[in-house]
Amino acid sequence: MLARIRRWVVRHRLELALVAPMATYVFGLTLWPVCKAIFWSFSNQAGELTLANYRQLFGDSRFASAFLNTVFIVVVGTFSELCFGLFLAWCLARNFKLRGLVRSLLLVPMGVPTLVSAINFMYVFDNSGYLNELLIKTGLATQPINWASGGLRTLLMVVAADMWKVTPSVMLILLAGLESIPEQLYEAAAVDGATPWQTFRRIVLPLLKPAITTAVIIRGIDAFRIFELPLVLAGRNTPFLATFAYDEYQTYHNIHTSGAASTVLLVLILVFAVLYLKAAKEGDDLA
Repeated sequence: MLARIRRWVVRHRLELALVAPMATYVFGLTLWPVCKAIFWSFSNQAGELTLANYRQLFGDSRFASAFLNTVFIVVVGTFSELCFGLFLAWCLARNFKLRGLVRSLLLVPMGVPTLVSAINFMYVFDNSGYLNELLIKTGLATQPINWASGGLRTLLMVVAADMWKVTPSVMLILLAGLESIPEQLYEAAAVDGATPWQTFRRIVLPLLKPAITTAVIIRGIDAFRIFELPLVLAGRNTPFLATFAYDEYQTYHNIHTSGAASTVLLVLILVFAVLYLKAAKEGDDLA
């Protein structure tokens, strides 16, 4: 057996040498930290296996708030970005002057680091920021609004900042899907007397479903992990699962509670991906 393994290694030594750096990176910086966090979540200071970390976690009101805030961002943020991204993709799929320039400008937010994006939006949502100044000058507000005070207004602030940063990537995926639809289908629909809405509902949406599935999964997983934007914009007034785990580890030095929160976040991401893929598959079967 060892001789066969040795011969296989010798035969594929070049392939193994090429794969080794990436495998080392994935294992050392992804799989190993994940496994370590899961181990911390089921152990105590003495290294004994226990569920006390999860009991403490689920009894913490801050964790409950972080859980609900994260779900809100995933649902509202992903849906808003999908709708707005689809609208932009639909517009950019048409032929018009300066289309290339408009496409390039709309993709600029993708190149802006998330931290820089968060700082930029501080100038918008700060007490003396541009939005409050606009609301006061137009008479829609009599005094500055504290957008970072917590509650629904803070969540909507994070959603708006996240939409600016992420919608271009959703738009790009959907635009690729739209441009893959044969032009003959639109012409056939027009000949049959289909309205624009019927064309969109009966032709575009079914053929765009793979692109929508890809966008929702990529964006949904990324939304669960949202970290820099709420940390900079909302601080600790409005916790999210990622910021909660970070605070438990960095501020309160509760590595086991942090591991439990991180494990819950991992499970949520896996459940979201599996359920959405299952729902998409069932929709295809019904169609």
